[in-house]
Amino acid sequence: MAEIESVPTARETLARIIDTCAPGAVLSCGWLANEVASVWQDHRPDVRRHILDSHDPNAHLPLPHVVDLALITGTLEHLPHDEGALLLGQLRNYGTHQIAVLVAETPDWAFTDFIGLGFRRHAELDNDHGPLTLYTYNLDSYNHKRAWNNPENWANPEMWGKAWW
Repeated sequence: MAEIESVPTARETLARIIDTCAPGAVLSCGWLANEVASVWQDHRPDVRRHILDSHDPNAHLPLPHVVDLALITGTLEHLPHDEGALLLGQLRNYGTHQIAVLVAETPDWAFTDFIGLGFRRHAELDNDHGPLTLYTYNLDSYNHKRAWNNPENWANPEMWGKAWW
């Protein structure tokens, strides 16, 4: 008998992300993100948690502190594109180490919108209300090391790190 491969749910995927990241400070926006972050905080009472209102998430940005992980669910689909881009851009630009966004199919958000903001598409997940796409951003792996970006490949390697213009 062949085994049926089980596809992880959106909740399980977010739980795996938060467990892998083990954040000391977490931001959540959206019903599912709030639920997963709440469970994490119940198991780790020392975790700082910041909750954004999914109807007006930019009202409390920038944050007073940098968070290790931001979880966004069920938010971008209901915001004007500019406000959603502002939310993701502010989280990214103010030092959030990792961001995970689950978004349903919507004409306002395309693959290229997320790629343009530095995100990577990681998974297509099934949900009770339709398919969701997981996009992630990781500050540590966003700007990969380039072989040419070192003193040996510069015209004046003796000036590496000495002069900034």
